[in-house]
Amino acid sequence: MSALFEPITLRSLTIPNRVWLSPMCMYSAAPDGPLEGVATDFHLAHLGARAAGGAGLVMVEATGVRPDGRITPYDLGLWNDRQRDELARVAALISAHGSVPGIQLAHAGRKASSAQPWSGSVPVSPAEGGWPVVGPSPVPFGDKPVPHELSTAEIREVVAAFAAAAERALAAGFKVAEVHGAHGYLIHSFLSPASNRRTDEYGGDFAGRSRLALEVATAVRAVWPEDLPVFFRVSATDWLPDEPSWTVEESVQLAKELAAVGIDLVDVSSGGISPDARVATGPGYQVPFAAEVRAGSGLPVSSVGMISEPAQAEEILTSGRADAVMLGRELLRDPYWPLHAARELDAERRWPVQYGYAVGTRG
Repeated sequence: MSALFEPITLRSLTIPNRVWLSPMCMYSAAPDGPLEGVATDFHLAHLGARAAGGAGLVMVEATGVRPDGRITPYDLGLWNDRQRDELARVAALISAHGSVPGIQLAHAGRKASSAQPWSGSVPVSPAEGGWPVVGPSPVPFGDKPVPHELSTAEIREVVAAFAAAAERALAAGFKVAEVHGAHGYLIHSFLSPASNRRTDEYGGDFAGRSRLALEVATAVRAVWPEDLPVFFRVSATDWLPDEPSWTVEESVQLAKELAAVGIDLVDVSSGGISPDARVATGPGYQVPFAAEVRAGSGLPVSSVGMISEPAQAEEILTSGRADAVMLGRELLRDPYWPLHAARELDAERRWPVQYGYAVGTRG
């Protein structure tokens, strides 16, 4: 059997293969009014197509746990029941196609209140429908606004918002919850000394900087069923070798502590903390980070980043460097990549029965 198409069981949840849709923001929700942050028919069609295309896990994009936690005013949210109910349609459609529905819970922190990427990702002021941004310290991301430094009371409110969003995600039918602790957003900005200059219990050494990540992971795990898994996405490195920053070694240590509070898999990415980072990209460039986190922590990991060929994905798994692969751009270009890969790797394919005449499975 192809390793890429072998099922994986986490707690009592079996995911039918190891080709997973990476959470990617579509910036396509309404920006205000009663439909603010609500999933639309676009999300239903986009995510349903990837489930029909054979992805074992379909992870919904970074979904704001609070209004001020969105990257843009057009992001999905999960702080009210209307948002929950529309996401329930998405989760049901993903499940109907035989995939597992997952959702990434997020707070964008100091990188929030930006325009959509195709509008330049420039800051959106409160007068234009944006909001003040927050962070661990008054250290801006590039030329974005200086963030408000969260008080300890405000930090507790953020932790509670993650737990409340997880409860809504569960009610909507999602089977996997992922905490977004990467890419320079709020949790990552607490982890990294490049952005965290605090001197209280949420700053300073590793224990202080990782406190928020562990509190959020613990809060989400506490409301998520014992038989269903919780993931955590981490940026394994900040790609800032010449200044204090988050490192692979700290990612390994964090993974060990996440395991102790009940996290089941680390979704390993990198970067995002600084616009000055020098990222050495190339095919599978983040796989070595995933391998190091896996070897050092004992937790299952997924890897992401320029994984595009079936044989490449298969080798990542057979070499023991990851337990699953997250595909982003490849699944945007081709929602049926998993089914084409299965054919190339001589694995069983599960085309929708409605497409049987086209793919030779009936008639």
